[in-house]
Amino acid sequence: MAAPDLMERIVNLCKRRGLIFPSSEIYGGFRSTWDYGPIGVLLKRNVKDQWWRSMVQLRSDVVGLDAAILMAPRVWEASGHLETFTDPLVDCRACKLRFRADDLAPSGACPNCGARGTLTDARPFHLMFKTFVGPVEDEASVAYLRPETAQGIFVNYLNVQTTMRRRPPFGIAQIGKSFRNEITPGNFVFRTREFEQMEMEYFVPPEEAGRWFEYWVQERFRWYRDLGIPEDLLRVRSHEPDELSHYSAATADVEFAYPWGWGELEGIANRTDFDLRRHAEYSGQDLSYYDQEHDRRYVPYVIEPAAGADRATLAFLLAAYREEEAPTADGRTEKRTVLRLDARLAPIKVAVLPLSRNERLVPVADELAATLRPHFMIDTDSAGSIGRRYRRQDEIGTPLCVTVDFETLDDKAVTVRDRDTMAQQRVPVAELVEHLRGRLGG
Repeated sequence: MAAPDLMERIVNLCKRRGLIFPSSEIYGGFRSTWDYGPIGVLLKRNVKDQWWRSMVQLRSDVVGLDAAILMAPRVWEASGHLETFTDPLVDCRACKLRFRADDLAPSGACPNCGARGTLTDARPFHLMFKTFVGPVEDEASVAYLRPETAQGIFVNYLNVQTTMRRRPPFGIAQIGKSFRNEITPGNFVFRTREFEQMEMEYFVPPEEAGRWFEYWVQERFRWYRDLGIPEDLLRVRSHEPDELSHYSAATADVEFAYPWGWGELEGIANRTDFDLRRHAEYSGQDLSYYDQEHDRRYVPYVIEPAAGADRATLAFLLAAYREEEAPTADGRTEKRTVLRLDARLAPIKVAVLPLSRNERLVPVADELAATLRPHFMIDTDSAGSIGRRYRRQDEIGTPLCVTVDFETLDDKAVTVRDRDTMAQQRVPVAELVEHLRGRLGG
């Protein structure tokens, strides 16, 4: 069970060590928006890179796409977003705040001020951000910030299928920003109005949809486990019939045990042929596929694994966070905070640290860092005691530290220190790149 204040500790760590900052903080912040700092942007990028590697690079049946955020408004008519993309909204007459009706306690009390009998009847609140394209703000120039990346894939289905000469089953993957005007954003980067999605639409013959749905549920669960989230912090929850979206024949969520309870990490849905049929209807384009081998034409069904890059980053942080006792040089112990991130996700792979700021050691450390930088993401630090510098690297999840000491000047070797075990090993500088590559898994 997570500590009750774990989220507070994570938020403080993120601010203190340059992972995630409140957006526009010098102006008092802007609710529900966050900026990824120098360390956080590396972590989030590594999460996205590992997703892309597993979904595109290592597969022969999935290709990539980067579709525009702004699309023809007709797209959102076809998808059903203009008509149905709403949440139930209520107002509190006492404190004047607004809430999602489906998040309220059974007592009907206001979540903010506790007053009873002050909440208005629920009304639909549209979640899409509206904007205007061009110099005139009128109904003819209305456009929307996309609430999901999926529709950019669907409207490009025919382009990709013909240019890449693909036949079902095949997938189209995309990573990109989406925007939803959430009524009650919160829980740090878990629910925000601007977020990044990692989605893949997998087009299959209709009769194979059930098999591929089960395959992708298991495959996506395995991905999180493979990158270091313990299995007891993960579960798969199938949606009940009354939970299913209007386009879904089956949906399952990979959930993570957040400090506030189980929450969605990723949804896998059997979207049937809803999207392609709707876009064919509204655009007038034939989006069916002709199967020459079996002499038949059909509209493919779609299996959609849809993950949030921000939620995944948060889950990896929570799963990796540890506070533990560590020995000191004088035989005592002290508390250290460490992120036990999988090396593939670690923002900094190797820190190069001179034992001190001695004028003979710092140039050697700088030269060594320059040698390693083409191979790994490197950090250097010479301020403070070597023990304190180890602790700073532990806090951001750096797997290995390389220490340049006075012996290095004579034996041309350095000390490699492991983040998790704190064990140290002497390694010749001439062998260092290959040694580090072996320790970091490639």
